Amino acid sequence: MSWMNYHHLHYFWSVAKEGTMTAAARALNVTQPTVSEQLKTFEELLGYPLFERQGRRLILTETGRIVYKYADEIFRLGAELKDTLEGQPAGGEVRLRVGMSDAIPKLIVHRLLEPALRIDPPIRVVCREDKTEKLLAELSTSDLDMVLAETPLAGQARVRAYNHLLGECSLSFFATAEICRRHQREFPQSLNAAPMLLPTDNTVVRRSLDHWFEALDVRPRIVAEFEDSALLKQFGQNGEGIFPGPAAIEDEIKAQYGVRVVGRTDQIKERFYAITVERRIKHPAVKIISDAAHDGLFA
Repeated sequence: MSWMNYHHLHYFWSVAKEGTMTAAARALNVTQPTVSEQLKTFEELLGYPLFERQGRRLILTETGRIVYKYADEIFRLGAELKDTLEGQPAGGEVRLRVGMSDAIPKLIVHRLLEPALRIDPPIRVVCREDKTEKLLAELSTSDLDMVLAETPLAGQARVRAYNHLLGECSLSFFATAEICRRHQREFPQSLNAAPMLLPTDNTVVRRSLDHWFEALDVRPRIVAEFEDSALLKQFGQNGEGIFPGPAAIEDEIKAQYGVRVVGRTDQIKERFYAITVERRIKHPAVKIISDAAHDGLFA
C-alpha cells in the first residue's frame, strides 16, 4: 500500500469504537450501507481483514488491533492540534486557559502562574474561577488547558483527565500582632477557645484541621467559615481571629495582610494539583508551571 486514505481510516476507527456498523453510522450521521462500503474498501486497500463477526458485534482481528492503535493516536493528535490552534488568538499569540478551584488561595495561584507570565515570546493567561466539578467539565470540552485544584481527580470521575501533583506544604496559622501575643505561647494547645477563622467543611484542609484539633483535644471558638480564601484572610487582617494558610506563601501572607505567624504544623499538608487531559504534560506553559512549582515554590 503506497498511500493512506484517512477518510476510510476514520470510518474504520468509528466502527471499532462503537462496536457495530449501525452505531458507527449513527455517530457519523451517515447510513449503515455507507459505513459498510467504506470499511470494505479500506480492507481491500490494506489487503487484510480488520474485523470478524461474533454475533451482532464486530471484533477486531490481530491486524485490526494494530490499525486501531495507530488510528486512535492519529485522531487524538488531530483533536489536540485543533484544540491548540483554537486556543490561539489572532496574531499567533499563545493562550493559556486556566481554571482555578475557588478553594485554592489566590496567592498560591499567582505564585504558580507567575513563571508562565515570563515566557518569551509572551503568552496570554486567561483565568476562570469556579467549583472544581464545573471546571473539569470545561476541561473535557477543551475550553480549558489546565485546572488547578487542591484535590486530585477521583478515579470514578466522568471526565477523562490526569492528575499532576505540583507540590505540597505544611500549614501555618496567622493573626494580628495582638491576637498573636495571646496565643503564640504553648502552640498548638493555645488554640483552645481561641477565635478561629476556617474554610468551610467541604474542603480538604478543613477536614484535616478538624481531625487535627480532635487529636490534640483542642476546641477553638469558630468565629466564621469561608469558601473564599481571600475573604477569610481579610477578616483575619481585621483582627477577627486566627486563620490557616499554606506555609509555602507565609512571607506573602504576612506582607499583604500585615499579620504574624502564631505557629506551624507539619501534621497537616496542603497539596496542589494541575489537572489536564494529557497523561504527559505537553503544553509548554503548563510544563514550565509544573517545573517551577517542583523546583521553587514547593522545593
